[in-house]
Amino acid sequence: MKRVAVAGASGYAGGEVVRLLLQHPELEVGALTASSNAGQELGSIHPHLTPLADRVLQDTTPEVLAGHDAVVLALPHGHSAALAAQLGDDVVVIDCGADFRLRGADAWTAFYDTAYAGAWPYGLPELPVAGGRQRAALEGARHVAVPGCYPTAVSLALAPGLVAGVVQADDITVVAASGTSGAGKSLKPHLLGAEVMGAMSPYGVGGVHRHTPEIEQNLTAAGAGDVTVSFTPTLAPMPRGILATCTARVVPGTSAAAVREAWTNAYADEPFVHVLPEGRWPSTGSVLGSNSVHLQVVLDERVGRVVVVAAVDNLTKGTAGAAVQCLNIALGLPESLGLPVAGVAP
Repeated sequence: MKRVAVAGASGYAGGEVVRLLLQHPELEVGALTASSNAGQELGSIHPHLTPLADRVLQDTTPEVLAGHDAVVLALPHGHSAALAAQLGDDVVVIDCGADFRLRGADAWTAFYDTAYAGAWPYGLPELPVAGGRQRAALEGARHVAVPGCYPTAVSLALAPGLVAGVVQADDITVVAASGTSGAGKSLKPHLLGAEVMGAMSPYGVGGVHRHTPEIEQNLTAAGAGDVTVSFTPTLAPMPRGILATCTARVVPGTSAAAVREAWTNAYADEPFVHVLPEGRWPSTGSVLGSNSVHLQVVLDERVGRVVVVAAVDNLTKGTAGAAVQCLNIALGLPESLGLPVAGVAP
């Protein structure tokens, strides 16, 4: 058994990491830490984590996290880099924040207000990239940057078309809806039930959302040259889940059959990415609590655009599930070990 500490266990992402670790046959939950919630019992914050309800959250310090085989950092953006620098090279560190996702300093400083910390191997194993899969960069890695939730959905939705050369890179539009847990657990007036229930609203409009450069980075890695993305996120009245509708121009002369073949071939052997049968559309309810991504792709022949819809659970495959998946790869365990494929319904 490998012992895994979770820093930031009181948050939504950290709590989801703990939930998945509890059902993992080869990983044991080690220290659980928090910031303002340190000293409280885990069950007072995450009552659904019954097996560890009496566990007291400790302060997030390098000393508490020392002595583990792996550490998962589920901290706010900008807080991982300093802590990771104090952890030894003998520990596998999986960062769920944004600190190490971007490969360019300019892209980081344009969207974030902290110093650029560099880039770690990017933790989206299934991502089609020029020459193969992102998985190859994760085998034996000691540090991994978990993708953002929106980039997970959007990148997996569009990369097959770019790799196959059936989609053009210069006119990509994405409108995606997310549940409120994507904004974290801090109290915010616009996330109150009275504000969210029965309503949808856009935010981060006009190319300012922090996940935009990450999406463009991933799609550029598919080998189609520089990618431009118009990304509009929206807030949906649900706790968790992402539904991303992605469109792009197809290469002239591309048939509907060629479009579908590009996606089905790309994910034929992937256990967590499912291209649904024709006519069946993704739903966030179908992936709830799972590490699965549901996709559907069609060609709108009238306007010459491909339409791809992706559904993921932002806390599972969008964050914590990806962390455990990458941890499995880094530790040499079967990639899908301990991760749920089936969702929870209704």
